[in-house]
Amino acid sequence: MVNVGRVGIWSFGLRNDDPNAAGEIREAAAELERLGYDAIWLGANPGVDHAVPVLEATSRVVVATSILNIWEYDAAEVAARHTAVSAAHPGRFLLGLGASHAGLVEGYRRPYSAMVAYLDGLDAEGVPRSERVLAALGPRMLALSRDRAAGAHPYLVTPEHTAQAREILGPDRVLAPEIKVVLDTDPERARATARQHLGMYMTLPNYTNNLLRLGFTEDDFAEGGSDRLIDAAVAWGDVEAVRRQIAAHRDAGADHAVLQVLSADPSGLPRTEWRELAAGLGLDRRGS
Repeated sequence: MVNVGRVGIWSFGLRNDDPNAAGEIREAAAELERLGYDAIWLGANPGVDHAVPVLEATSRVVVATSILNIWEYDAAEVAARHTAVSAAHPGRFLLGLGASHAGLVEGYRRPYSAMVAYLDGLDAEGVPRSERVLAALGPRMLALSRDRAAGAHPYLVTPEHTAQAREILGPDRVLAPEIKVVLDTDPERARATARQHLGMYMTLPNYTNNLLRLGFTEDDFAEGGSDRLIDAAVAWGDVEAVRRQIAAHRDAGADHAVLQVLSADPSGLPRTEWRELAAGLGLDRRGS
């Protein structure tokens, strides 16, 4: 099984096809490893090959796709690239898979059945279940994460969801929730930053249905999210606020906290905030 450790960073900016960004991506990835982070999760629908520059720039950190869209990448090709990348970097690549959303994929249909078929394809090509996780929110996909993968990587969730996910996954599967972070102690400004990010997700039924199951209402989705929703799903404030949110998820059953720093430029690399978090969380002092 790929050991993702305790704390990772989630980033849109580290998955970038622009050749002009290659140098900064490698530099930033190497710094994240030096800072003590255990894993780097690549956003923006990465393919397996997007992990290669980050793996080559580092020597210890695990690199995961978050989340590879099963509608856009052929299972056999993904399996072949997984085999090659894992051979080159043993124990350091984790394949994160997701079924995306109806409004974003042409021909979208029956996501659970599509994921089962995709996993069948990976099995046929020899991709170990211990080297993949699923972007799971609802009970059926969480159960699939338990039965057909190493665990789950839920996105846009609260500690209450983490507790429910752990109950379904059982004690032996990886549970790595994404945790949104705004390092700003001004409530109005911090929530505004969160709303700028959350607005798109409030239009996607996969997320809103999951939040409804957690006790939120349609009113909580208006204008980028209510204060109640933002305060539950986003760790805003100082590093101590982030520490409390991580602790809440861990107390609920999370193994690994995946921190996504929200800023004005979602595609940028918030390296100052990554340094502040690493220092405040003591990552460089724990021998990670």
